[in-house]
Amino acid sequence: MFRIIAWALLPLYLLVVGLWPAAIAPVTATCAGFGAILGAVPTSAWLLAAAIAWLRHRPATPKPATA
Repeated sequence: MFRIIAWALLPLYLLVVGLWPAAIAPVTATCAGFGAILGAVPTSAWLLAAAIAWLRHRPATPKPATA
């Protein structure tokens, strides 16, 4: 029984192993490009951009109700 299942799964295994490098190549290239962009910009610029974005979009603080 195991031999039949093994032979039935062999084409699926070969398909996955054969197509995996071609399927993952665009994802790898995208991650490498994203890493290059992150590395090209100094950390201080990222921190400044994050601070500006937070200041512009910070949650509104509710004012206490007055009687």
